[in-house]
Amino acid sequence: MDTVVEFAVRGRYALFSDILTRAGGEKMTYPIPTYEALKGVMHSVYWKPTIMWIIDDVRIMNPIRIVRKGMRPIKYSGGNDLSYYTYLEDVYYQVKAHFERNPNRPELWKDYDIKKHHAIAQRMIERGGRRDIFLGTRECQAYVESCHFGDSSGAYDHCGTIPYGLMEHGITYADEAIRQCDKGKMTLRLWQPVMEDGCIHFIRPEECTITRHIKDMKIKPFGKENFTGLAEFSGGEPDELDK
Repeated sequence: MDTVVEFAVRGRYALFSDILTRAGGEKMTYPIPTYEALKGVMHSVYWKPTIMWIIDDVRIMNPIRIVRKGMRPIKYSGGNDLSYYTYLEDVYYQVKAHFERNPNRPELWKDYDIKKHHAIAQRMIERGGRRDIFLGTRECQAYVESCHFGDSSGAYDHCGTIPYGLMEHGITYADEAIRQCDKGKMTLRLWQPVMEDGCIHFIRPEECTITRHIKDMKIKPFGKENFTGLAEFSGGEPDELDK
């Protein structure tokens, strides 16, 4: 049964901040979107703890343009400071993603109805998402719409191979950890993306070999008191629910 969704996301600006520039207060964007940023878009479209969204591919449709802006961020000690943020301008991406059952949520296995989740996700994409869409940071508002991945021409369709070096892939939280070494932890992931004719294929989170554990983290439990829609909570037999 199909669990794949395809959508386009557009925005006037985007800021996929390089982790090396965050500490200094003057943020600088990566030239391409990160896995975690696109997963955040999908969470704004439709999120439920029963499922995990996996980002498969992204197409860079518009030329990569960078603009610098003077900002006045609020200081922790009070007042304002002066910083320069580097944004991407006039961005347009096509994204392909799919969902899987979250193996860390056995109490929600009875909620894993593939037809239901796929239909809701498709409907939310057509309506522009359930929550506000933004690209990287809150001030970079964006818009989501349905599309067919690969349709229309992109700015880098015939540019061959472009490597981007070491970049952030995303963060693995305890409730979506697959590898045993990541269980009960928040883990930062790094990788080396390569764009092939305008398309970037993302590796899965558990395939990232460059990782760092940030801190210990517990999984928030769900039950009748904080989760609605199920008549009863039971582990059941997960293999039967995939049929």
